[in-house]
Amino acid sequence: MLEKGIKGVMERMVTEGTTAKAMGSGELAVYATPAMIALMEETAYTSVSAELEEGAGSVGTLMNVKHVAASPVGMKITCKTELIEVDGRRLVFHVEAYDDKGLIGEGTHERFIIQNEKFQQKADSKVS
Repeated sequence: MLEKGIKGVMERMVTEGTTAKAMGSGELAVYATPAMIALMEETAYTSVSAELEEGAGSVGTLMNVKHVAASPVGMKITCKTELIEVDGRRLVFHVEAYDDKGLIGEGTHERFIIQNEKFQQKADSKVS
């Protein structure tokens, strides 16, 4: 059973492929907001995945974050998440990202627990 307090940590390096210029979110060679958000989602979902029943997963439904500082190519990014609310199938995480010089982003992220196969079938049915 999921309980508040589960924490996750992941690290990534800023590469040319994760810059705003490469990801289409800006013109500069700095860590892209979409890359930061993806790291926050990955850190959150992996932190709780082992606690879910077999066949279950979680999907992101809300991201409310600020990207407050730029990080150049070659800098290490560390993401930290903490599960702060469990309301039935709804999970809410506090998310933070840091580079070697300090905080670069923070906010909240919401996920819902789903049954993977059923969810995939429903999504796939949109194309039939």
